[in-house]
Amino acid sequence: MIELRDVHKTLGGRPILKGMSFQVPTGTTYVLMGRSGIGKSVTLKHLVGILKPDRGEVLVDGVNVPSLDSEGLKDLRRKMGYLFQNGALINWLTVAQNVSLPLEEHSRLPRAEIRERVMRTLHLVGMDHAADLFPSKISGGMRLRAGLARAIVTEPRYVLYDEPNAGLDPIIADQIHRLIVEVRDRLGVTGLVVTHSRACAFTVANRIGVIDEGRIAEEGTVPEMRASTSPLVRAFLGGGSD
Repeated sequence: MIELRDVHKTLGGRPILKGMSFQVPTGTTYVLMGRSGIGKSVTLKHLVGILKPDRGEVLVDGVNVPSLDSEGLKDLRRKMGYLFQNGALINWLTVAQNVSLPLEEHSRLPRAEIRERVMRTLHLVGMDHAADLFPSKISGGMRLRAGLARAIVTEPRYVLYDEPNAGLDPIIADQIHRLIVEVRDRLGVTGLVVTHSRACAFTVANRIGVIDEGRIAEEGTVPEMRASTSPLVRAFLGGGSD
């Protein structure tokens, strides 16, 4: 389980997080929404130990992340996959080489076993046919699928998704959303998704939290948030599907 308890963080003299608290139970997906610059990506950076809170607790499996030493952080990050915006593939490596990177860095698997797991994971996201192509030869949606494969190839317990549909047309975005759901349901992955997209939130979330003033101002299940009359919730989730 992921849990933030009363997390505060100031960056560049500006308070960003001001009492951020929420839980992501094991095997569920939590969606964070809020306007740009409100602290969504800052929250993700706390979970992987890139940032430490000024006050409060960041817990993963009951362990307070800021208390971990370098070895503890390595162990934590082995449990986590991270899907960056637009996939963030390395241009001079093939799709398969990009996906194999976490295994090469964090495991001692034989090369043949790495290749087998890479191909199995690419098949799961519908990208095995493009294994030997370079990122410049595939579409934005395909790059994001490859990025998702790289995030889950180590069979992590957690995956953090940073704007997983940024720049995609609605049809391709919907395919990515459904892949996120499939990863959760088939692999039992616990997910935290940062997005501005209503369609993404409604498709992938078990719970949605809307950030305002540096904390979760409103949260609930998808039906609860759809039915909310809160002006803040309606601003992000009311009407439309983009």
